Amino acid sequence: MTNAVVCVDVGSTYTKAAAVDADTGDLLGTASRPTTIGTDVMDGLRSAAGEAVPKGANVVDTLVCSSAGGGLRLAVIGNEPLVTARAAYRAGLSAGARVVDVRAGTLAAEDFVELAASRPDVILLAGGTDGGDETALRAHTALLAESGLRTPVVLAGNANAAEDVTTILTRAGIDTTRVANVLPRIGVLNPVPARTALREVFLRHVIAGKHLSASADFTRMVKAATPDAVLTGVELLAERTRTDLLVIDVGGATTDVYSVLTPDAEMEGPRAEVAGTAWRSRTVEGDLGVRHTAVGIVEAADEEDLPTGWGLPEAARLRAANPAFRASDPADDAELSALAARIAVRRHARGERIGGPTEPLRGGKDLAAVGLVVGSGGILRRDPEAAVWLREAVGADTSGGVRPPKDARVVIDTDYRLAPAGLLAANGYRHAAERLLSRVFG
Repeated sequence: MTNAVVCVDVGSTYTKAAAVDADTGDLLGTASRPTTIGTDVMDGLRSAAGEAVPKGANVVDTLVCSSAGGGLRLAVIGNEPLVTARAAYRAGLSAGARVVDVRAGTLAAEDFVELAASRPDVILLAGGTDGGDETALRAHTALLAESGLRTPVVLAGNANAAEDVTTILTRAGIDTTRVANVLPRIGVLNPVPARTALREVFLRHVIAGKHLSASADFTRMVKAATPDAVLTGVELLAERTRTDLLVIDVGGATTDVYSVLTPDAEMEGPRAEVAGTAWRSRTVEGDLGVRHTAVGIVEAADEEDLPTGWGLPEAARLRAANPAFRASDPADDAELSALAARIAVRRHARGERIGGPTEPLRGGKDLAAVGLVVGSGGILRRDPEAAVWLREAVGADTSGGVRPPKDARVVIDTDYRLAPAGLLAANGYRHAAERLLSRVFG
């Protein structure tokens, strides 16, 4: 009898299930159903999982990732925008979070009122290198304790002040998880402990707190935020293929870009960025979704001086007004999706602008050595020509101020394998995860 692990991604719009042979990594079946967030997400989950599992298979485990209900909303607090706030911001994105607020520098009580208005699920509190200045971290802690906020905190700041900070926040009634400093030394980025803690807080507080299901089974099954699971799958794929890679996930509300690059020796040492270089990273473009935020794609294209077809603005407005719209011909979505992918990759490669629109771009990436480009998202999976227009949109983009992939192989994740692979690899099924990816990506 075949032993199957069912991997399910409960998204804000669709719930996608994949049944994987626990021993061989073979993909046994897939299914997609609308996410039943209006009733109970377990309804859609059970429906999709039931269709994905072939008759006669023995289900030995069910692993779930979720971005339903807005996913993980994160606020970041750091000493100053260009160093610890940026390091924390990068760690938050790697954990699959949607960063909804960034505060840094000299803060006042009003900052925490505004931070509360962004409705974060978790606060990532950073500040100072180990043994460095503790002033800002201690001041931010005092204000946070007095603010009345009871949002869980992950503390990833100066180790010398960490014990005192934890005590102050805990006495104020704030659930606080203390981990290693996200920036222990200038130029050294250490996102993994914060990423792990944010995942645990997401599972402990966020999934239960969003009341997506009345069933305790859902809370038990969820293992990660969806982008966190995808990044784990991307990291495993890079390890397996031994190549730099780029993943572009074009969705209805956002376009996410993941990259795993070989560290550049010239970017270490004296040339290192003070906030460290994220060689494994994710960026989220909340104005580049091909449904909910489709109008933002047209606006961003104008800012980038990219040409658009005469009917594109109207097509974007139609999709934004009706996010459930499904084009009869996948090609009808191609131009909008290609623009979203091109602009998102440009932004990813240029770096981040933390601290406001006047701040300089930092953390840029050279993509010229990328050997594999993977396209994901429902639009790309349905379009048989997606690999063609994605190669043109990303590989031939020489006018965006970045170095695009030169000779990359382009593959569409038509069976949506990256998230299941990430779930499998992180939960005791690494061999199956490797085989699942190797069937398509080599």
